[in-house]
Amino acid sequence: MVDEIRTPCDLILFGALGDLAQRKLFPALYQLERAGLLDASSRILALARKQASADDMRGQLTDLLRQRLPESDIDEAVLDSFVQKLDYQYLDFSDPDGFAALTEWRQGRDANLIVYMATPPSMYGYIARNLRDAGCCTDSTRVVVEKPIGHDLESSRVINDQLAEVFSEQQLYRIDHYLGKETVQNLIALRFANNLFASQWDQNHISHVEITVAESVGIEGRWGYFDRAGQVRDMVQNHLLQLLCLIAMDPPSDLSADSIRDEKVKVLKALRPITPDLMATHLVRGQYTAGTSNGQPVPGYLDEEDAVANSTTETFVALKAEIDNWRWSGVPFYIRTGKRLPEKLSQIVIHFKPAPHYIFDSDQKHLANNKLIIRLQPDEGMSLNILTKDQGLDKGMRLRQGPLELTFSEAFGNDRIPDAYERLLWEVMKGNQYLFVRRDEVEFAWRWVDQVIRNWQDYGSHPKRYAAGTWGPVASVAMITRDGRSWYEDV
Repeated sequence: MVDEIRTPCDLILFGALGDLAQRKLFPALYQLERAGLLDASSRILALARKQASADDMRGQLTDLLRQRLPESDIDEAVLDSFVQKLDYQYLDFSDPDGFAALTEWRQGRDANLIVYMATPPSMYGYIARNLRDAGCCTDSTRVVVEKPIGHDLESSRVINDQLAEVFSEQQLYRIDHYLGKETVQNLIALRFANNLFASQWDQNHISHVEITVAESVGIEGRWGYFDRAGQVRDMVQNHLLQLLCLIAMDPPSDLSADSIRDEKVKVLKALRPITPDLMATHLVRGQYTAGTSNGQPVPGYLDEEDAVANSTTETFVALKAEIDNWRWSGVPFYIRTGKRLPEKLSQIVIHFKPAPHYIFDSDQKHLANNKLIIRLQPDEGMSLNILTKDQGLDKGMRLRQGPLELTFSEAFGNDRIPDAYERLLWEVMKGNQYLFVRRDEVEFAWRWVDQVIRNWQDYGSHPKRYAAGTWGPVASVAMITRDGRSWYEDV
């Protein structure tokens, strides 16, 4: 099967010495080589603004992979084969004259060309125009760009217009790495391959949904970037709205890229605006103060390196989102994400409504709703909380709550779970766009987020403080408690 879909590819990687390439892309490409998915004649051209030889870069890449990968994943023969695929060139991405070298590198090759822009989005337009003017690309070239694209709707349109001057929408692969996670892809299988859930996935059977993406780390030296973005732009516009779309979308007609993305766009269009009169009940912004993380004292956001003392940028946000359509009318989606929370955790909790008539002990009625917990990280897997009779002659018909558990690492034995970037790079090589984000998705997401930001600025509220190592401001608890509910870890 692999031989049928594996084809030679030339990958040109802009920003090869950046954090993304070093932490994610090169390790992912090595794992594809190790899995036998890279054709023997495939090549990688690394580009960066540093004078160095190809041999120097091969040596650096060898050292990098030895540091980044588990020792058990290092296969010397595979490692040698992989680094021999690498070539390197110095390039100023804004200098048109340097791009002629890329055309020369491609001379006489008919392998598929993939261009990966692991650069700030402000460079996409320069790179695209310079590639075009150098005659390096064809109509079959595939171009990968990282999100977030822009910092609002207007700037995203500028960047997308710059890309569209050179490349068609069918050539563009906008990455949201959450879509490459095995558990996120399993949402589609869970929902549409299992009638047990497909038939219950609506406002008649689900009371509410929680989406949590928590980070235990702080800013990690990125204060300047993060302070311009904030948690809403950095996380909600990207990852959390994508997760919401996959949970809430209607069944696609098939698994083609446009069928799936059409349904996601319908969800974004149906998101109810968080208007000024809803600010107090539907939105909580927070900013962490000094506290502890993993038992160690950590500084507050305003005490981090390079911090500006009067910043009002949020490091935590909790939202109550509502979808105005037939499937989800009356079902709130509680979304929260933040930095310096107690643990690194990404999970979705689907709360099902209880049976219409309860016949067991009244003091256990609070147990009577089933919950489906979908864990994206860590320990990827799913569990369904159900009620059974407690064991013992003296227990009568007392109930107990317990999980039906599927932990991927246990269910699939020693099979390693691929990193999201491995999946996404592999799909680019196959020319499959269904895990990538279409332009109209980006724009509808920004349209909704922009009105949230605009309304809280008009509302004039400052972020509420929360100590590092806690689950955010107490106001986020009050937001969900006001509806007679609680966050999953508080139950």
